[in-house]
Amino acid sequence: MALSSLQPRLVHGGFSLPTAVTPRPRQRNVQTTALFSFLKLGSKTATKPKYETVIPETSYAIPAVLLGEDMGWGRRVFLSLGLLGAFLAVQASRVKFVFDEDALEVLTGKDEEESENAFVGGRNRWSYDSIINWEFWFPSFPILVYFKEDQTRPEGQIHFFPVLFNGKQLFEVMSERFNKPESD
Repeated sequence: MALSSLQPRLVHGGFSLPTAVTPRPRQRNVQTTALFSFLKLGSKTATKPKYETVIPETSYAIPAVLLGEDMGWGRRVFLSLGLLGAFLAVQASRVKFVFDEDALEVLTGKDEEESENAFVGGRNRWSYDSIINWEFWFPSFPILVYFKEDQTRPEGQIHFFPVLFNGKQLFEVMSERFNKPESD
């Protein structure tokens, strides 16, 4: 027995012979929570955003219909519908609608860059609160969407765009984040 493991024991009135020290039971690594953890100042809990960011899937349904329809028509109609279908196919590959926590934003290009509105100037971003009304034409096969917002102009600015996205996804996210549609 090593001397370091021996320790004198106190007995009534004196010391007894040294005995081996019994090891203490191992302490467990138990995490304890502070009783008054609610008093911690400066600590913030992460809040979940009101809305998740949604980018509706691209759909080539309208460009395909226009390109397919013009095959059976005459040359003049073929050119006009074909050009419109080709233009919309290119736009469908370039334009993305991003519904983030606060607003709808139109991004363009491969890098999804912010774009300037060519007609009224300013950024193509509108807060959900600024959308006055909106409507889908035709709900069963959406072709065109209309919305009016008062962020660009106080009297309201009208926007039309072809549905180059998954119509169901687009309708669901607009229903969730915009005011009630006029078609209801």
